[in-house]
Parts: sequence; structure tokens; C-alpha cells
Amino acid sequence: MYNKKRKILNDPVYGFITIPYEIIFDLIEHPYFQRLRRITQLGLTNLVYSGANHTRFQHAIGAMHLMGKAIDVIRSKGEEITEEEAIGVTVAILLHDIGHGPYSHTLENSIVEGVSHEQISEIFMQKLNDEFEGRLDTAIQIFKNEHPKKFLNQLVSSQLDMDRLDYLRRDSFFTGVSEGIIGVDRIIKMLGVVNGNLVVESKGIYSIEKFLVARRLMYWQVYLHKTVIAAESMLLQILKRAKELSQKGVHLPCTSQLEVFLKSSVSQMQLSNDSSYLESFAQLDDYDILCSIKEWQFHSDGVLSYLSKSLVDRKLLKVKLQNEPIENGFIKAKESATRSKLKYATEELKYLVFSGAIDNRAYTIGRGEILMRHKDGTVEDIAQAADLFNISAMSEPVTKHYVCYPSL
Repeated sequence: MYNKKRKILNDPVYGFITIPYEIIFDLIEHPYFQRLRRITQLGLTNLVYSGANHTRFQHAIGAMHLMGKAIDVIRSKGEEITEEEAIGVTVAILLHDIGHGPYSHTLENSIVEGVSHEQISEIFMQKLNDEFEGRLDTAIQIFKNEHPKKFLNQLVSSQLDMDRLDYLRRDSFFTGVSEGIIGVDRIIKMLGVVNGNLVVESKGIYSIEKFLVARRLMYWQVYLHKTVIAAESMLLQILKRAKELSQKGVHLPCTSQLEVFLKSSVSQMQLSNDSSYLESFAQLDDYDILCSIKEWQFHSDGVLSYLSKSLVDRKLLKVKLQNEPIENGFIKAKESATRSKLKYATEELKYLVFSGAIDNRAYTIGRGEILMRHKDGTVEDIAQAADLFNISAMSEPVTKHYVCYPSL
């Protein structure tokens, strides 16, 4: 009998992807998951790389596909993964980003202050588990790292998980930045399990090194590109200003869902315990933000209208990016020029002239490290291997400082 839930999806990165389990089909069909079609994977990066319009939906499907490959490889090497565990870890990776808000990481901790997308994902998973009568129990266990087989969680969330493998390969594809291309199939075929932990066979070490180099380059060239920093910082400042005005009673035209989060500071507890907040969040996507910003171009508040129109028209703030902290005199000079030219009050300048810092560390020693299995069976952190100086070097954080200001 034909099973209508065994769908095949055509993915531009991997080709044909088969939905492996009926529950996966049902979760994909759920409105919570369909919302991810309307959330861009890379925020406002498409203002720099015009092809970067792919979505969290595509990424989640891709990560699910890679998880299926990893399960097959690990099973082929004699490690038991029961059908229940296979379904659980596949559901966990499918839903790992379901808690992302509009524009993904750009507005993290902004729409719902102080609450990460992982925490919101867990809330959504608990809600879905109620709807699916407990069939997500194992997935939630794995997602929260409470399952006895630790490698299952490491496949979902670690420094070598299916999430990272997919987003590097996918983001490279859609931005056209070839430095992000990695040997996904080769890396997955080198995976194994020792003492309950995910390991990489030593002969795959150069694929891992290339993976870490690609990750570092993608951060500087794509994720932390200075024009992307300018655009995403402007979006954050717009939301901050909108919240400030809204909470003072100023009317702002926007969607009813966005209005909920502008007028009040919603906590993680409220999201968990008050279904109305969760349902409002579940209706939020990029379109709510963009259509509101298009209206705010014409608002009477000068700061909000200036930033909104500038973002819509891609007249972005200028950015100075350097290795050393930004000189205070430079910031003061830009504040003075902005006040003089645009006639804003002193307290409003913080929305137009602001500084910050960004960090890039391709590998973190001692936190979910990537373990390498030698031919003699011994296991060690890849950064400790004598001939892998590059990986040790990539564990050192690189910090750059920036200041954004109007182009006058």
C-alpha cells in the first residue's frame, strides 16, 4: 500500500531527500514548523550576498537528511541505535531550530529578551509532545542531553554536529562563497562511537581541519562581514527604539503578533506557562518585521523613521572595524557630527552611533571537543595531536571592535 507520508523532497544542496518516518512528515506539516519557511537562515546577509535567501526550513530538512546518513554509518560500525533512538535523534535535529524568531540570530534575545532560541525550541518541543501524546519523549531527552547515549546529543549539538555540517555547506552554496565548501560525506563516514562519545577516525583528520578552517573563514567573510554587522545592528536598533516608544504609549503600526512583544517584556516562564504568548511567537516571522519597518519609515519619531527608511533603501550606517578598541575621541566626533547634521537630542544618539565587539573562534578546547580515535584505539582531543598546530591555533579567540555611525 502506498504511504503518502514517505515524501521525497528535492534539495538544491543534496538532491533528493526522503522523509524517513511518518512522525517526521507530521511534524513538518505542523504550523510551528511551516513558520520556518518564512524565517531566513542568514538574517540580512542577503544585503551583501544576494543569493542568501534560504530559510530555516531548508536548513532543518538538510540537517535531518545528514542525521540519517550519520545513523547509517554508526550502525554499520557495530554501535546499536534502536529504532526509537533513531526516530528520537532525527526529530531532535529536525526541531533544533524551531524556536528561532524573525531573522534568526539577528534578533536573538531581542524579541524575547534574555531567552535563547534553544530554550524556545525546547518549549515548542514540549508543546508538540503534548499534541503528539508523548511521542517526542526520546527526542526531548536527546535534545536536553539527558539520554544515556551521549553521542546522540553530540550529533545534534556539539562542535561537529549535523547542524554545523549542514549550515556551512548550505550557506556556502547560497552565498557563493566557496571557502565554506566542506566534505560532508567524508566527515560523516569517519564518525564512530567510543565509550558512548562521538569520535572521528584519525584518517579523517584533514577533513576536520578543513571543516574548522572553512568555519573560521565563513565567519569573517559572511556571518561577521562588516556590512552585515551594519545592517543587522540597524535592525536591532530599530526594534529597541520601537520597544521604547511602544512601552511609553506611542502608537506604532505593526502586526498584532509583533505588538505583543513590543508592548511588554516577555520572559521564558511566560512563554512556557502562558499559551497566548507562545502562540503569538509562533505567528511571528520575517514578514511581521519587514512590513512593520516599511510603515515605520513614515513615523513621526525621527530616529525610528530614519533608521527604518535607511534599512529599507539599503542606505546603511558606515562601519569602522579594527583589531583594537575604538578610540573614544572618534566616537565622540561622530556623535557630534550626527547631532549637528541630523538635529537629534543627545539621548537619541545611542541609536545612531554605537560600538561593540565581535569574536571568532573556530574551535573551543574543553567544551564539547571533537575527539579523534587513533588506529591503536586511543582517543584524544584533536587539538592535542602533535602535528595539528592549525587546530590549536584556531582555538584562540580573535576579537574585532566596531563602531557604526551615519554617513553624513
